Amino acid sequence: MKVLITGYNLNIKNLVDVARDGYKVELSQDSIDKINSCRQLVDSKIKNGEIMYGINTGIGEFSETILNPDQIKDFQKYLIYNHSAGIGDPAPIEHIRAAMLSRINVHAKGMSGCRLVITKTLVDMLNAGVTPQVCTKGSVGACGDLAPMSQIALVLLGEGKAYYKNELLDGKTALEKAGIEVPGLEARDGLAVINGSNLLTSMSGLFINDTINWIKHAEIAAAMSYDALLANPGPLNHLIHKVRGFSGAIKSARSLRKNLHNGDLIEKRIKTKLQDAYSLRSTPQVIGAVIDTIEYCTKQVEIELNGVGDNPIFFVEEGIQLSGANFQGTPVSLPLDNLGAAVTMVSVLSERRMNRLNNPALSNGLPSFLTKGAGMFSGLMLSQYTADMQIVEQRILSAPASIQSIPAAADQEDFVSMGMNTALKNNQILDNAYGILGIELMAAAQALDFRDHKFGDGVKISKDVIRQYVEFLDIDRPLYEDHNTMKKLVKDCNILNEVESKIGSLYEE
Repeated sequence: MKVLITGYNLNIKNLVDVARDGYKVELSQDSIDKINSCRQLVDSKIKNGEIMYGINTGIGEFSETILNPDQIKDFQKYLIYNHSAGIGDPAPIEHIRAAMLSRINVHAKGMSGCRLVITKTLVDMLNAGVTPQVCTKGSVGACGDLAPMSQIALVLLGEGKAYYKNELLDGKTALEKAGIEVPGLEARDGLAVINGSNLLTSMSGLFINDTINWIKHAEIAAAMSYDALLANPGPLNHLIHKVRGFSGAIKSARSLRKNLHNGDLIEKRIKTKLQDAYSLRSTPQVIGAVIDTIEYCTKQVEIELNGVGDNPIFFVEEGIQLSGANFQGTPVSLPLDNLGAAVTMVSVLSERRMNRLNNPALSNGLPSFLTKGAGMFSGLMLSQYTADMQIVEQRILSAPASIQSIPAAADQEDFVSMGMNTALKNNQILDNAYGILGIELMAAAQALDFRDHKFGDGVKISKDVIRQYVEFLDIDRPLYEDHNTMKKLVKDCNILNEVESKIGSLYEE
């Protein structure tokens, strides 16, 4: 399979296809022509001695320093050396592959000014599976993701390190083994590789993809808890959500009804309370708000994926270059801060339902802590502790990074997005969310084993999948393996895939 790069149609699905599933990348002929035309403009301006930021000037606080012709080429090398200043463990390969794809798409607009060989080498690296090793931390999200992107650029110099066929090699060796020539960096090339928020944006795109799947699991878990707690399904009626008008709530209520379809509960063959607690009754409104947030975040990320994040930007038809701040990561970091907090919010909702499953005063007849031998056995009492600990960590991580700017570069860069902090902490939030939701799913399956009514279609499928991996808790046993198993089931989408393969997409009629 192949993804055609045009500069205009890159989306989150493409990121997943290339970053995780190894799809090949092809640069469109139109983009090749645009890149060449833009480079001709840059070369003519250099020849004419025109002053251009980052080409024949220093950068940041040194932007007023003019370089002589002999310094221009070497400057790009030292620029990359200086900015390869990250720290920490290596970033996941999928994050770096996604960032490379994103940067190629910026070049494809024909406004970055680099040589075509630079863009083509990045394409060849993706297609051959050569992935630079990049430190996780170091970017402040403006002027783009300079530190991590510079470690990608190091490999273009035949330096740094890169993975090839599951082996970490020197950058030059990795390229040689893959049959790729070292292009080196000439005027403009280095800055054209690093000067955008491509890593934080790509990480955010992958996070959105995973959050969509997680939210669907949250609806499956809610439906299982509905069936287990004998909750009133009336609040899921589409008319309630239609008259308010939020599309996310309409979708979420539909998903819950679909999971409960054909069961005794939704068919009103079971007596229920007139009104249940908010953690049950308002699930569509809460999850629906997250669905709406995901849609906005998707829009922002995909605009950025197809935008020109560069400085300066070259306008070939006008014959000019303009300096600005399109590297600023705030348009992505601000909404993604909100989405991370939204995942925490739904995790809290999940834990509250799990609490009701455990608490005999709230569970509508279920045994204490879902065990037949309460007193001798503690059942799922400690599972709630584990969920609670993770939620506290999520809450700490949900403080917005986008307001945490610290000035840098002698106050030339006195406001930055801190969008990389957003992307990193969102992954931590979601990692905890997999565990929290897994615990509710395990508890709901345990509770359903104490019920004898007919469950909804999706509920039964989900319970059956869980029972393939986690046994009913008859007598107490160490639960850490079960917790980790459930976490992996959610992360790998085992439950969701089985449900949707049998009852269809949860968001479609």
